[in-house]
Amino acid sequence: MSIEHRDDTGARFGMWLFLYTEVILFSGLFILYAVALSKFPQDYAVASHKLNVWFGGANTLVLLTSSLTIALAVSAIQMGRKKQCLTLCWVTIGLAIVFLINKFFEWSAEISHGIYPGSEQLAAMGPGVTSFFNLYYFTAGLHGLHVLIGASLIAVVAVMTAQDKVTPERYTLLENSALYWHLFDLVWIFLFPLYYLIL
Repeated sequence: MSIEHRDDTGARFGMWLFLYTEVILFSGLFILYAVALSKFPQDYAVASHKLNVWFGGANTLVLLTSSLTIALAVSAIQMGRKKQCLTLCWVTIGLAIVFLINKFFEWSAEISHGIYPGSEQLAAMGPGVTSFFNLYYFTAGLHGLHVLIGASLIAVVAVMTAQDKVTPERYTLLENSALYWHLFDLVWIFLFPLYYLIL
């Protein structure tokens, strides 16, 4: 029993270390954003208004809901409610797909208007607007990649739960997947006002 406890503790510690590196990565991007914003405050406000706040707001609601469902999935497995846990895991994955589809349509609309890195139309808007959208596409794209990875991880854990490899006694994999998911929900909570709500 003590070996299992050490294994679980090590897994949790390893996940927290990994998440720390992710925090450093996104913190660097936020610092870069802050420096650029201080240099081009008016251009960033103009660029922000070109984004669709309804898409961003909807995705914020989707991710907040998904944070709730994955947290409830962990609680369910702790109480031995395997079926409920599985349902909540798949709902979380479904919400991740909704987020990514929403982002696809949002980016498709922006690209159709010539607003994408390297476009002549974007370059003509000036260095400040170009800087904003370069950072926006890179940061939001990196976040979207992490959402895809997180959803894939939860899917793998859901399959393992169905096979009784994740149980009320050993649920660290699900717990770590939830931690990963919560981090990138939190990252989006910062991204949404920084990019969509500049006044």
